[in-house]
Amino acid sequence: IPKTWPRFEITYRYRSARYEIAVENPQGGSRGVAAVELDGKVVAGTPAVVDLADDGATHRVRVVLGPTG
Repeated sequence: IPKTWPRFEITYRYRSARYEIAVENPQGGSRGVAAVELDGKVVAGTPAVVDLADDGATHRVRVVLGPTG
């Protein structure tokens, strides 16, 4: 994303589920993912993968850009 963007949000529908996704850019970078959370829990792995569920629920995804490790 542009370095000047502090954050952006999108809503994504996957079948019956809704994903509210917030991407934060606290250091003004334009690449690299420092952390990913799904419904308040850290998503482990490199790269972090969010498995989509067709469960009719609303899920919140938080992505923080920045250097890894």
